[in-house]
Amino acid sequence: MLAPKRIIIVLLIALLSLLTGWGLWLKHSDSHSDALWQIVSESCLPEQRQHHNPSPCRRVSVAQGYAVLKDRNGLLQFLLLPLEKISGTESPLLLKPETPDFFALAWKARHYMAERLGQPIDERVYSLAINSRWGRTQNQLHIHISCLRPDIRRQLDSLAPTLNQQWQTHQLSGHAYHIRVVADDDPAAVSPFIRIAQELPGARQNMGSYSIAEVAAGPDSKLLLVIKRNWLLLNPGSAEELQDHSCALLTEPGPHLAARQRN
Repeated sequence: MLAPKRIIIVLLIALLSLLTGWGLWLKHSDSHSDALWQIVSESCLPEQRQHHNPSPCRRVSVAQGYAVLKDRNGLLQFLLLPLEKISGTESPLLLKPETPDFFALAWKARHYMAERLGQPIDERVYSLAINSRWGRTQNQLHIHISCLRPDIRRQLDSLAPTLNQQWQTHQLSGHAYHIRVVADDDPAAVSPFIRIAQELPGARQNMGSYSIAEVAAGPDSKLLLVIKRNWLLLNPGSAEELQDHSCALLTEPGPHLAARQRN
């Protein structure tokens, strides 16, 4: 058995190694953290304005203030990004009512996945996710449009009878998520950013620590899933962990390929 002093030394060395590795990772990620912004601002937007061609983006909507870009990871994954410089969930612009609801725009853009696949995709396969300030590598807001993990879909389906428009906490992928149902026809609907700031205690002052996902719940509703960064639990706040960029759900038995998607 190691003596107490040796145990302390080993723990200190391990902690130093962890901090050193984390620092090197941050330095590396910072050097590439504007890559998405450069693609949108220096390529997609100018090409759209000058030649009516959004390349390398799939779409640029100047009127609505967003671009859709095929992500390099995953056969079907796309990203929705603002045309304005917005860093991420911590941006105060996201809490202004006049700011576009980028989640709603991302949900409407899900059809690019089906177009790329070449056949319809059941809505239960789709998922949206944005990572927290600490769970991302890019400093331009981007919403991942991709497939939901099969095990997460099954877990949410099993929870469905108990979920409603009140926030509940459940363990998903080993982390605590706040979950609630959001009706598509809610007359008081607001963006997920505003909803979280209004409804989760303390969130407004610490929005950068929150990561958000959205998936289909039923014919006329979605599930909003929110995770908060927690360093003590080694949780950086990355709802993207609920997604499967290989889209295994598409190969599982079921109606995922045959169902018609809603607008």
